[in-house]
Amino acid sequence: MPQHIRPRPICGHCDGFPTVTITTGTRTPNGQRQTIAAHCPACRGTGHTSTARAHTRIGA
Repeated sequence: MPQHIRPRPICGHCDGFPTVTITTGTRTPNGQRQTIAAHCPACRGTGHTSTARAHTRIGA
């Protein structure tokens, strides 16, 4: 029997597009553009926000 998993909420900072490629303006020796990858700092490149965790108090 399949297990149903609730969909995780999409990150509000990147709208689900967590990684982008940015050109640096230079070219490599073979003529291709030099690029770097940038990840969303809020979701750390996952595209989803973490689920809310219940805070429990330890001790009395």
